[in-house]
Amino acid sequence: MLSHEDNSLMCLIGPTTSMGFAFRRYWIPALQSDELPEGHPDPVHIELLGEHFVAFRDGDGKIGVLDENCCHRGASLLLGRIEGCGIRCIYHGWKFSIDGTVLDTPNVQDPKFKTRVRARAYPVREAGGLIWVYLGQAGTTPAFPDWPWMHLAQKHRINASATINCNYVQVLEGLVDSSHLNLLHDSGMKSATASKLSFAERVAGMQGDASPRIEAEETEFGFHYAALRKINREVGPTTVARVAAFIVPCFVANPNGDLSFAVVPVNDYRTRFYHIWWNPDRAIGEEPLRSEQLRFVGLDEETMDGYGMTQAACDRNDRPRRENRYLQNRQLMREHKHFTGLPNFTQEDTAVAVSAGAMRDRSKENLSTADVAIGRLYRVLLKCAKKVQEGGDPIGIDPPIDVSHVVGIDANLADGQRWQSLVPGHTPIRASDSQA
Repeated sequence: MLSHEDNSLMCLIGPTTSMGFAFRRYWIPALQSDELPEGHPDPVHIELLGEHFVAFRDGDGKIGVLDENCCHRGASLLLGRIEGCGIRCIYHGWKFSIDGTVLDTPNVQDPKFKTRVRARAYPVREAGGLIWVYLGQAGTTPAFPDWPWMHLAQKHRINASATINCNYVQVLEGLVDSSHLNLLHDSGMKSATASKLSFAERVAGMQGDASPRIEAEETEFGFHYAALRKINREVGPTTVARVAAFIVPCFVANPNGDLSFAVVPVNDYRTRFYHIWWNPDRAIGEEPLRSEQLRFVGLDEETMDGYGMTQAACDRNDRPRRENRYLQNRQLMREHKHFTGLPNFTQEDTAVAVSAGAMRDRSKENLSTADVAIGRLYRVLLKCAKKVQEGGDPIGIDPPIDVSHVVGIDANLADGQRWQSLVPGHTPIRASDSQA
């Protein structure tokens, strides 16, 4: 369990908090590329880490991210006009380029005045179907991460995201908790046996051991955790190791090896949950494979909209909450036709996360041996925040993290083989160095 003080330290991400300052030292996703495509004529609102911004493409297709409020008199640039190489505030006509340079102040007679003012702009990169932003102080921008899926064409990649109404740590917890898969996702895992999707085949293979042994070791990028299951194969009992990686501040490499997550705080009580699948040999980003994959996990637009998980639906009164029992179908449960009565994997994960409250109170929890990775997650996140409190850099800034080799893996272990051998780049941090 955590004290209220440590829980707040880990969860709160506003600009004046230690964890918020830590998050701002990393490149993080702000949008999917398809939310601001080439030729998009309008600025787009972004709420990220409790602050508000606008993103836009100028006439050359270059992306800018600025503070939402005009640096003149505070009108929202979401009202602005995209004109050539910049965005113009409609209040007094001040025009800004993507780097914050003031290009025009038509209501000011002095032509040199614009050189004395600058809008607050942020470094931006577009890669892997995502638009990334760095919100830290000027002059502290780290190297841009080189994720293994960034170099593939869109047809070899699926990008999807969901909006979840709870603190980001609650979403992360589900991603480093293998023991819930056979229980919460019981119905989905049973249906997976009939699917030919790669994701479904790997999920179906986990059936048979609902209480895996969990091990975790801290690394320079966060930690690896392994779920070790005894599965009866045709050749006899086999130990299956599913090894995932948590990479600070909010990334997870799934054990399937072809799936990564980014869990990005919108604010203290809302999270943007990004999924990236990739396959260099199959055009999974094209139809029908793309839609089949998204429907299978509940990330298709229709299912997400019906469950209040899109940007447009997350504030609706009929979003999942206690008053509507999180949109469970209790009739299916009573008839023993479905274990949870919830639409799919993603909705099941969302329901349990949201049901714990907007920001979960961890002073009352009782962790078990099944929760080894949860405790490790707390330790690593608190370590980041406490390093900032002490005036230092969070984890992975100096020296910088090389994420190009960090992936998850699912494999059978030979007799006597340790799971660490499956991830050759795994270098555990000594216990004396890993205290938060």
